[in-house]
Amino acid sequence: MDLPVDEWKSYILRKWSLLPPATQVTISTAETLSDIFLHCSLLLQPEDEVFLKKLSEGYSVAKDPSASLFYKEEGNKKFQKQDYMGAAVLYSKGISHSRPNTEDISLCYANRSAALLHLSQYETCLKDITTAQQHGYPERLQPKMMLRKAECLVTLGRLQEANQTVRDLESILTAKPTLAASYFEVLQRNLRHLKMKIQEKENLSEAFPAALTKTLKDIYPMEENEHIPGASASVHLCTDPLKGRHLIATKDILPGELLVKEDAFVSVLNPGEILQLHPGLDSTWSTRITNGDLHCHRCLKHTLAMVPCDQCSYAKYCSPECRQQAWESYHSVECSQGGLLLTLGIFCHVALRSTLLARFEDVGKIIRLLCSEISSKAICLPESKNMVKTPNCELGENEKNGKIVETIPGCDINGKYENNYSAVFNLLPHTENHSPEHKFLCALSVAALCKQLEAPHLWAPIPLLRSSKTEAAAAPVLSPKLNVWGVAMLRHMLQLQCNAQAITTIQQTGSKESIVTYSRQVRLATGLFPVVSLLNHSCSPNTSVSFISTVATIRASQKIGKGQEILHCYGPHESRMSVAERQQKLRTQYFFECKCPACEKEETRTATAPRWEAFCCSTCRSTMQGNDVLSCGSRSCMESVSRDHLVSQLQGLQQQVGMAQKLLRNDKLEQAVEQLLRCRHDAESFLPAEHTMVGEIEDGLARAYAASGDWRKSAAHLQKSLLVVEVRHGPSSVEMGQELFKLAQIFFNGLAVPEALSTIKKAEKILSIHSGPWSDDVQELQKMKSWLLDLPPIPMGPSV
Repeated sequence: MDLPVDEWKSYILRKWSLLPPATQVTISTAETLSDIFLHCSLLLQPEDEVFLKKLSEGYSVAKDPSASLFYKEEGNKKFQKQDYMGAAVLYSKGISHSRPNTEDISLCYANRSAALLHLSQYETCLKDITTAQQHGYPERLQPKMMLRKAECLVTLGRLQEANQTVRDLESILTAKPTLAASYFEVLQRNLRHLKMKIQEKENLSEAFPAALTKTLKDIYPMEENEHIPGASASVHLCTDPLKGRHLIATKDILPGELLVKEDAFVSVLNPGEILQLHPGLDSTWSTRITNGDLHCHRCLKHTLAMVPCDQCSYAKYCSPECRQQAWESYHSVECSQGGLLLTLGIFCHVALRSTLLARFEDVGKIIRLLCSEISSKAICLPESKNMVKTPNCELGENEKNGKIVETIPGCDINGKYENNYSAVFNLLPHTENHSPEHKFLCALSVAALCKQLEAPHLWAPIPLLRSSKTEAAAAPVLSPKLNVWGVAMLRHMLQLQCNAQAITTIQQTGSKESIVTYSRQVRLATGLFPVVSLLNHSCSPNTSVSFISTVATIRASQKIGKGQEILHCYGPHESRMSVAERQQKLRTQYFFECKCPACEKEETRTATAPRWEAFCCSTCRSTMQGNDVLSCGSRSCMESVSRDHLVSQLQGLQQQVGMAQKLLRNDKLEQAVEQLLRCRHDAESFLPAEHTMVGEIEDGLARAYAASGDWRKSAAHLQKSLLVVEVRHGPSSVEMGQELFKLAQIFFNGLAVPEALSTIKKAEKILSIHSGPWSDDVQELQKMKSWLLDLPPIPMGPSV
């Protein structure tokens, strides 16, 4: 939800349509962001704020003891069904709604510790036990939790602490003979079992060595660029009127070489689908699990043991340290506005957080940057009246030793481009390209947010700004200081359309019992990366991007020659969209015509679709060509058919495959296989073997056979799916690496050692280039390889 919710968008667009034409013209022709913001903020009326407040109240971010009880009980149900992961997440929801130092929060922490014990997360379990005690865990329940603590300590090999915990527990049981007989008997039995485990561990002649930690060093250690921190010394920052700022290679670069490793200047977690509350419904609390329940709202680390904000129920973190850093940096301001920020969307949230983070840099410099965006009628610091304005062109100006020097926008006077607010500010907002309605929506949204942030303490780190006599007469709606920051937030909102980077993660979709781990890429957050934003787009890029938490890593995906430009894909990729679709997407979102080699090459092609989208002749299986009526490409065949008929046939097949996938999800394997085999038979009459739909059918059959343990058939079908992936994405693509990873798992689980080792080698090579040698998938491949190499020789039976 990048932009505001649909109700607010519709409301603002209707407001725009009712404005006098002269007012619309004034806003449409405004030359500066300052003029746009000031004109729009004057149009914000009390009834607009009332409507927005009503929408915001639909997103509950306040703590609710009733919700805490609800989630604890729902977690207990999951726990009883042995769904410990689901239970842990629901207990976390209960913790988020509980007030600190209450029995409710202590019980939720204690229950979550039990779930974490079953998930073998022993260290985290111990932390939850300690936290439960800090919040006043009931004395009557202490023996049960102490037993859990001792079990964790034994498993971790911390026997001295385990013995002490057991002695403390024995003292409690001796001092409290009034415990119920059945409860006392269970505790005593568990305690005896635990003491035996401790004795066994102590009698071991030799303790197992602690796990060795390995310093993660890259295959290609990056020599950092002295002018672009976070970038490799192998690249250089250039600028020209056509390309703008861009990076070029200063030497030949090998595939897999690390080019950029940059932490986001700012990021905001994508909350996922959050249900709005509606009065009158029986339950106002959802058990749906979203990104916000599984990832730290500051560093994006995945965790089942969230630490909540003490004030609201929405913000959650991986540790007390992350919570404290978020509070000091921005959440102290955002906390009370949680519902409003969810209503106004991620872009507005990123815009606010960017300006809040700016407070921690050189404030005077930041204010001068902001004032350079303000026209002569706007508000500026007195000492900045004679400053040099830095225009949004290919060269900017800075003052050094009293002289004006030209620099690339975002660079300091020494030509250094850093990950800071100055670099973020200099990202282009493309104000002239956005529609007047869009600018009106963004400006009104920012103005409404600023109205809620007028409390003086919120901007305490920022020096007060004094308005000029001209502005005093204008009587703006907002305080002078917030006018400046409002313009900054509007600038960031407009920047984000072209400069926002989706932070993604690989989400596992298969169960732990599955032979094959299936995964998909999901958007986790939206961030601003000043260095990554320097890269221009190509529909066939020479780099690949991956993320660890908030850190973006860009590697060369192919050999890049000295002097060549470093290119990144903004989304429209030649393997995923036609040239017409890509051009449309890039024009509407990024405001440029793509002239990359992939686009120019495709524009010169005939009307024949790529093999993964084409139809084939039912008689001779040659590719069909044409527009409304398709004819066989073979001269010896006279077959022809209407495109509409084949499209209708394909849509019917897609529905049948969808039904088979549903059967597969519901573990109805035999029915799924029967359905998919029928689909494959139907596909053979009009689709080539490289068609995307054929690949989906083969992948579905591979899943079904893998789930039933028939690895030979699973591997055979997945190899056919690999053919489609290779034709569409290329033999060295990350998609090919991920498919080979699945095939390696199938061979591994079937103990097909030569095939597994060969596939592991191919997958490891490709995934190391795109994600680095320390990515989770590469590490898993190396574990499989190590295990297979340690196997004793497997006797070969007689050949069949």
